[in-house]
Amino acid sequence: MAINQLNFLQEKIQEIGSAIFFNLSDSVLKLPTSIVSTLQVDDYGFVWFFMQKPKQHLKEFETDFPVRLDFFRKGMSYFLQVMGKGWVVTDPEEMNTISYLPEEAKRLAMNEMVLVKVKIMKAEYYEKSAGRLSRWQNVVNTFTSWFRNGNYRPDTYYPAS
Repeated sequence: MAINQLNFLQEKIQEIGSAIFFNLSDSVLKLPTSIVSTLQVDDYGFVWFFMQKPKQHLKEFETDFPVRLDFFRKGMSYFLQVMGKGWVVTDPEEMNTISYLPEEAKRLAMNEMVLVKVKIMKAEYYEKSAGRLSRWQNVVNTFTSWFRNGNYRPDTYYPAS
């Protein structure tokens, strides 16, 4: 992936800050759909965040799983949909890669939360249309969206390529 594409995605994800996490696995036991807050997007294209720790033991879950993250914030002129592969991070050495997080916060988080990283495989960036639309324009857009794939034309990035 080109450095400027990764930098663009890092900037946009950090600006929005939170996403809806979807575990797309077919497994019976999987991490639930949740709202997550981004800790960082590293230079290797991984999005890092904490989630509520499930009641079941983590070893009962898949080690890797397909993920979708929907980044949206009210008032922003864009939104992102990130698809990738996720992992639950349990290795203390790997946890230390998030250097800016204080040790006390890491300990607290690891007792009540679970650290997850998602490798960005594909990201779709959607720019919302500028300005407010009239009621008639909304009706026309809704009607035409039935016959085409939505009102937005995404820019698609494949960082893992």
